[in-house]
Amino acid sequence: MAQGLTHLNARGEAHIVDIADKAVTRRRAVAQARLVGQPETIATIMAGGLKKGDALAVARIAGIMAAKKTADLIPLCHPIALTKVSVEIAEHGEDAIVIIATAETTGQTGVEMEALVAASTAALTLYDMAKAIDRGMLITDICLMEKSGGKSGAFVRS
Repeated sequence: MAQGLTHLNARGEAHIVDIADKAVTRRRAVAQARLVGQPETIATIMAGGLKKGDALAVARIAGIMAAKKTADLIPLCHPIALTKVSVEIAEHGEDAIVIIATAETTGQTGVEMEALVAASTAALTLYDMAKAIDRGMLITDICLMEKSGGKSGAFVRS
C-alpha cells in the first residue's frame, strides 16, 4: 500500500478497499454545507417564496437521494445499505443557510462520504432553485462534523 493510503495498492494504483474482514458495527456520520447569499435570497428560500416551489423540501429529498447514490458518484466508495439519512436545513444569520446531513448504517464501512454527498447535493439544489435571483451565492464549509463506529472510532470537529 502506497504511503498508508487505503485506496492505493503497493504499486500506487487505485483500487477499492477489501472490507471483508472488517467488523460489522453501527456507523454514523454528520456533515455540513453552507449556502451564503444575499439576505433577501436567504429569506426568500426560507419563506418558500421561490417560483420553482418549495426549495427546502426539494433540497432535503435531493440530499437523501444523493446519499443513496454515493457509490455511483465517488468511484472507490462501496455501495452500502443505509439505515437512515436525514437532511436538516436552517437559516444561519441573515445571509446563510446551513445544511446538516446525517447518514447511518450497520455495516463494515463508514458513511462519511454519504453524509458529505447529501449535504453538498442539498446545497447545490438550493443554489439551482435560487440562482435566478442570486447567481453570486457561495457554497462553503462542506466538511465532516462527526463520525462514529468502526475501527478508527469517533471523530468530532472542534
